[in-house]
Amino acid sequence: MCCAVAVHAQKNSKPVSIIFDSDMGPDYDDVGAITLLHAFADSGQAKILATIASTKYEGVAGVMNVLNTYFNRPGIPVGVPKGKASELRDGQYWTDTLLAKYPHSIKINDDAPDAIEIYRKVLAAQPDKSITIVTVGFLTNLANLLQSKADKFSSLNGKELVKQKVKQLVCMAGRFPSGKEFNVHIDAEASQYVFNNWPGNILFSGFEIGKKIKVGLPLIHNDNIRNSPVKDVFRICIPMAAEDSAGRMSWDETAVLVAVKGFAPFYHLQYGHIEVANDGSNEWNDKGETQAYLVEAIPSAEVQALINKLIMHQPAKKSE
Repeated sequence: MCCAVAVHAQKNSKPVSIIFDSDMGPDYDDVGAITLLHAFADSGQAKILATIASTKYEGVAGVMNVLNTYFNRPGIPVGVPKGKASELRDGQYWTDTLLAKYPHSIKINDDAPDAIEIYRKVLAAQPDKSITIVTVGFLTNLANLLQSKADKFSSLNGKELVKQKVKQLVCMAGRFPSGKEFNVHIDAEASQYVFNNWPGNILFSGFEIGKKIKVGLPLIHNDNIRNSPVKDVFRICIPMAAEDSAGRMSWDETAVLVAVKGFAPFYHLQYGHIEVANDGSNEWNDKGETQAYLVEAIPSAEVQALINKLIMHQPAKKSE
């Protein structure tokens, strides 16, 4: 079956332009995911256009800025939702450690623009069909983007702007073929709206994919990595949960991996369409060619080894 989503499995001859949308806090696989993104940017495989929060607990903008600054990209735009949005944060309080220990120019969320302003500004400035959006959190921002109106950045409404500028949406969301997953059910209304109205391709990395991939132990036991916010997060959090004794499950990292590298050879695709109930649970309808979810094509241990290597990535060069 030849479908539009599969085109993006091809190797890219130029960097993949990415907007990264993350809940950066309730879990810490988001930290692994943004580390992969910077590793790919340092190797010329990705270009990070913006990092946007889908939760608005105080400090989330600063946390994103900490990580971008650590990887020598302090100027990457950071956006935060200003309207109705989740305020969920980390129960381990690793975000407090990062904000206290590492440099960041964004001190409070009010220092960062509205998420939709960043989306519209960045999208409008890029070539047509050139952007991959990677969302590893709640779908709040994307629902708001689709419903946004023309503004100073573009005469197009949100849905028109997405259709013109976005090549693909990659989501860590859902359980397949059916189930209930955190990112979808936290804002089920937004999830329903996005998945029913997105004017292009959606690729899902479901709960069942990242659940098997446990990472972080090689990172926290690497004595050559020091003064690293990434190592600090995994070092703080892994001992706090028995389920993480073999490493933290890697839901968000897989979304970044396939967004940049393509789904092959790691996965193959099941095409169709996600259907989200009002309680946030989801079912899969096999009819459709613009949405697909990942299905394992190689042992998860091989992907685990790759992600373990990538989350140990160190900044390409230190700032002067």
